[in-house]
This record gives sequence, structure tokens and C-alpha cells, in this order.
Amino acid sequence: MAFALGMDIGSYFSKGIILGDRKPVASSVSPSGGDYRATAERIREALLSEAGINQKDIVYTIATGYGSKQVPFADALKTDIVCIAKGIASLDPSVRTAIDVGDLYTKVVLTDDNGSVHNFLLSGKCAGGSGRILQVIAKVLQVKVEEIGALSLKSRKKVDFNTGCAVFAESEAISRIAEGTTKEDLLAGLHRALAAQINSLAERLGVEKELALVGGGARDAGLVQAMKDIRGHDIIVPPEPHFTAALGAAIIAMENSRP
Repeated sequence: MAFALGMDIGSYFSKGIILGDRKPVASSVSPSGGDYRATAERIREALLSEAGINQKDIVYTIATGYGSKQVPFADALKTDIVCIAKGIASLDPSVRTAIDVGDLYTKVVLTDDNGSVHNFLLSGKCAGGSGRILQVIAKVLQVKVEEIGALSLKSRKKVDFNTGCAVFAESEAISRIAEGTTKEDLLAGLHRALAAQINSLAERLGVEKELALVGGGARDAGLVQAMKDIRGHDIIVPPEPHFTAALGAAIIAMENSRP
């Protein structure tokens, strides 16, 4: 059996997937840290161990993401836009718009059922329009990032979060807490503000149904619900949305390995 490796080296987390006969046989995720090369090597070793194979069994490797140039064993590099499109097409061919909420950027990708990119748009460099703002506020509230989605769904009072800037959001969060705003209400307001920015970005490009939310931000139930409320319809979220780009990279690697 031929095996292909896809690796997504993100600014905050890195992910890898090995495909065998176009089916995932191993997956791994790890904090990216400050040494992308070492992280890539560590993820590869974990994947090979899980799959029970050796490096020589990998016929092709594609790397994508912020630190993809630091993957020394990659046969080729692909943009995360291309990999997101390929990955979501494999997970749900009905999707025509994929929104990837990452640590540094939010990306909106228009695609078809074959995984071809029709158009795309990236958010600006301000962290207020990406998943980074969630980390900032989680730190202020002294809660884990993975807990804030469930907490925000417990909100009982609507709170307007007035800023979309991560720097000013930190100050606003501190002021709101001092005023007696609960963590739950504050997080719900934050999710609504972030969802509004993401939706505005998507509307600039033009949203085509079906719509999917992927990337690390899609694991946040509060953000997903806020997006549903703004859009007024259901949104597709794959079972492991943060692996979408890595999956796309692995699929492209498998396609490139064919004679």
C-alpha cells in the first residue's frame, strides 16, 4: 500500500495526517512552538509510529501552513488555501464556501466539489478578526481556550463587545469584569463580535451555500453558534475541523504520488 503525508504547520498548532489508499491511517497535532522544523519532525515520528510504518513507506509529502518552508522532508509545498479547498471537498462535497478561522488569519474560500478554488479572501493582520483574540481573552479570564465555547453558551444576558481589536479587547474585557459582567456573558459578546467580523469578510467575497467552518476556531462551540445566529442558517462543521488543511495536503500528496 502507498502512503502519503500531509502536514499543516500553523503559527499556533501543527497537524499531520497519513493517508493509505486515500483513507486516514494516522493523525497527530502538536503546539508549533518556536522551532517549526523540530515540530514537523516530532509530528512525523508520531504519525509513523501510529501507522506502524517507516519513512521509506511514505511516497510523497506535502507541507502547508505558516511554517511549511521549515519542513525539510517535504517533497512540495502548497498554500493553505488550496489545501483547505481540497480537504473540505473530501469531507463534504456539497460545501461551496469554507471559512477557516486560524490563529493569525481568517480565510474565506469559494470552492467546488472537486476541491478547486474559485476565489478566496484573507482577513487583515489585526488579530481581532482571527482566533488569536480568543486566546487573549481566555488568558484575561484565566480559563482554557478549549473551555470558552461551552462557557459562552451558558450566557443569560446579552453583552455588546465594542471592539474588534485584540489589544483594546483585553482592556475592555478587564473593565467589563470589574463592572460585574460574568465570564459567560463576556465570552458570548466576544463570540458575537468575532462572528460579525468573520461574516463581514465572507460577505465581501460572496457566500455560496453550503457553508462550512473549519480550522481551530471551528472547535469553539460558542463561535459556531454565533455564526449560525448571524447567518440565520445551519453551518457545516467537520468532526475534526482543525485537520482540514492537513487532510487536503495529504490528498494532494497522494494524487502526486500516482504514476
